[in-house]
Amino acid sequence: MTNSNARAWEGKLFSNGWVGGTGGIVDVVEPATGESLATIGVGLPEDIDRAAGVASLAQPAWAATAFDKRAAILREAARLLKARADDINAWNVRECGSTPVKAEWELHATYEQLLMAAAMPMQPEGALYASAMPGRLNLCRHVPVGVVGVIAPWNFPILLAMRSIAPALAVGNAVILKPDQQSAVAGGLLLAQVLEEAGLPAGVFHVIPGGPATGDALVRHPKVGMISFTGSTAVGRAIGEICGRMLKKVALELGGNNAIIVLDDADVDAATSSGAWGSFLHQGQICMQTGRHLVHRSIADHYASRLAERARNLTVGNPHQQAVHLGPLINQRQRDRIDGIVKQSVACGARLLAGGAYQHLFYEPTVLAGVTPDMPAFTDEIFGPVAPITVFEDDEEAVALANASEYGLAAAIHTKSLSRGLELSSRIRTGMVHVNDQTVNNEFHVPFGGMGASGNGGRFGGPANFHEFTQTQWVSALDRPISYPF
Repeated sequence: MTNSNARAWEGKLFSNGWVGGTGGIVDVVEPATGESLATIGVGLPEDIDRAAGVASLAQPAWAATAFDKRAAILREAARLLKARADDINAWNVRECGSTPVKAEWELHATYEQLLMAAAMPMQPEGALYASAMPGRLNLCRHVPVGVVGVIAPWNFPILLAMRSIAPALAVGNAVILKPDQQSAVAGGLLLAQVLEEAGLPAGVFHVIPGGPATGDALVRHPKVGMISFTGSTAVGRAIGEICGRMLKKVALELGGNNAIIVLDDADVDAATSSGAWGSFLHQGQICMQTGRHLVHRSIADHYASRLAERARNLTVGNPHQQAVHLGPLINQRQRDRIDGIVKQSVACGARLLAGGAYQHLFYEPTVLAGVTPDMPAFTDEIFGPVAPITVFEDDEEAVALANASEYGLAAAIHTKSLSRGLELSSRIRTGMVHVNDQTVNNEFHVPFGGMGASGNGGRFGGPANFHEFTQTQWVSALDRPISYPF
């Protein structure tokens, strides 16, 4: 996949250079074939401790680096990312089961994230506030946290790592990234190569792949001032609890059980296009996946029939070997969990209109009709290529069903009336609502995040990045000291 000179990362971690991991090495396994593609180094808690020590020493000098130099390094990283797109995309396809189209989109979105971050150092660093005391200057400014720990997932490993790495670096932090071992090449080691060759000083950025113990050590380390975590709600709750006890800053972007609401006046063909894309893109392995299709009774049969037709027309297979719409699921455990949700829901009375079968890790796009709020296909985050359809009678019931989940990441509404869609959007408890679109949306400059079990209110993107990756400091100044009564 790459020439040998480009694989300095083989069997290594990136921590003040390319070094061996205390945990030895593990194989990088291609989910589509089970083939071993390479090896990576595995970090243990002692590797985290060493990285945190180095990062905390390197960070002050990085924060003191002139803003234009920090910006130039991030722009060069963006250029190198584009220059190496073929190699990075190939790893995304083979290591993560991405289709080439998904890999190309992810790389371009990551490129945009880097350019946005490169513009951050030249933005205003704070604000000037009035004072009741004559002559006093009140300044509130953003200062770096120090060392930021980033724990990134395997589904969009490049984008979901870089959306934290790039802004954190831009505002003067050092960063320790723990990528998932299943995506550590595309989502970690190749990014380290890009940043190192772009001129980022040694010790400012570290990549330590590892398991739960490694992530736990990163979360608990006293020299790590913030954790940015993207992953499951269960793990996010545990991380939030630890950071709360330590009074450590934490940004949690967690799971979702996202609803598309199809009103009685919707364009059914357009709505099913959105529904199919939202449910089946990247095998449904997306936090914003359309996991519930809430459809008005008057058009439910038409919607279900058209969605099932779309599902049956999709090709499933190895994205490295052929043109396909869906690649493999990431692992057998994930496949079995998805299949269990489908089988349990059918046993409870749901009707299987398409899919519901698999070969190895290739799961057919699946449509379920007659899903009720007590079935696993309604209550659980599926994170797979399954589209469950639930019928509603009126707008009030649609809102109630959408809000019945503890999750609150994204939602979509299809209607011919924009005012009706906007009115309903204000009543849906999610961080993002898209009218006449689907639930899987990302724009690098727009604040992104969820509510409820989907996150702690943190946001990524645009001006939100300043608040996430800095602390606010109030500085007041007087030309002459005050004389107090005692």
